[in-house]
Amino acid sequence: MAHNRTSPMESSWEILKKYHIDEDVGFALPNPLEELPEKYNAWILIAKNLPELIKTGEVREEVEKLPKLSTDDLKDYEQQCLAHLALGCITMAYVWNQGDGDIRKVLPSNIAVPYCEVSEKLGLPPILVYADCVLANWKKKDPRGPMTYENMDILFSFPGGDCSKGFFLISLLVETAAFSAIKVIPTVLRAVQHQDKETLQHALLDIADCLRNARKVFEEIHGYVDPDLFYNVLRKYLSGWKGNPKLPEGLLYEGVWDNPKQFAGGSAAQSSILQCLDALLGIEQTTGGGPAAEFIKEMRTYMPPAHQDFLCFLESCPSAREFVLSRGDADLKEAYDKCVQALVSLRNYHLGIVKTYILDPAKKESRGEESASEQSEQENRGTGGTDFMSVLKSVRTKTMQSLLKER
Repeated sequence: MAHNRTSPMESSWEILKKYHIDEDVGFALPNPLEELPEKYNAWILIAKNLPELIKTGEVREEVEKLPKLSTDDLKDYEQQCLAHLALGCITMAYVWNQGDGDIRKVLPSNIAVPYCEVSEKLGLPPILVYADCVLANWKKKDPRGPMTYENMDILFSFPGGDCSKGFFLISLLVETAAFSAIKVIPTVLRAVQHQDKETLQHALLDIADCLRNARKVFEEIHGYVDPDLFYNVLRKYLSGWKGNPKLPEGLLYEGVWDNPKQFAGGSAAQSSILQCLDALLGIEQTTGGGPAAEFIKEMRTYMPPAHQDFLCFLESCPSAREFVLSRGDADLKEAYDKCVQALVSLRNYHLGIVKTYILDPAKKESRGEESASEQSEQENRGTGGTDFMSVLKSVRTKTMQSLLKER
């Protein structure tokens, strides 16, 4: 195997721990820090007060007053994650300000230099990514209590009231619910290696159940996130500067690069969960070229490097799909198809969410206005800077084509 550092024979947690995957919260950062060493207090203070600073028009002034700090004292991984999250939120606020078209094309060196240094340490791009705003932006109110919406809060938010909290926390809870399926992966790998049909069949059915449960959690978003607030307020602060006509050349990181750089904004496509399941089930989303395949490959580069490595490891393992096909067993095929159908269902639901939270509010906004080509283009682009409906439909189609019925 190309990535042979891990053998399917290793125990479940030996496999997952190697790739920074936590036993309880999966790909999320366990127990994120809330504070940095004292010298970085100003970063945390600004990040915690972004809604108010944006409302009063003071955010840029406060950012420009910051001293340029060395990141040498951010030695721990958890500290670096908190710094990346805080600086990412500050950067989004500085660039987009009140979301009214007053856009900054240059990020000052006092924030750009430390942000890019921390990004390099983590192997992440210098923009707010899913690993920041969802996976590392949470805390429990009662540390001994459960991972439930009622017992959780976020560290940093944007304007729009509780919209940030609802969107980021429901995304995290869907992530942790779906992680139950990832826990079953080592069992699948061992079953394929030992050609254990019965164990594989049970494991596949377990994965399908976990994905159905994740979809139920996803449905809770309607109770916490208002579509108009998401579209008109929060979405603006998640937008990147790649494929975005409002920043066509990208953002200049002063003191780091001489030319502007383009980076995609945070997107659910940057979650490792569904890409892992695609890899496990042999659903080849990244082969054959085309915009969807290229987008999915690109979004991997926005994931923490350890999680990218896990995806590569899964792709290098013996194929569960090929094993199921080679057996020609009707029950095993049915169990595999139930997994695929649960993935299709989750992706269908995501398409519906995109319609409710982006397409419908966009249509409402454009009613009565002359349709401009740029506005039309923006309506169909996600925060990741791509034609998201086309990509999501293509991904769903490839998933459906993986069903083994009639084969």
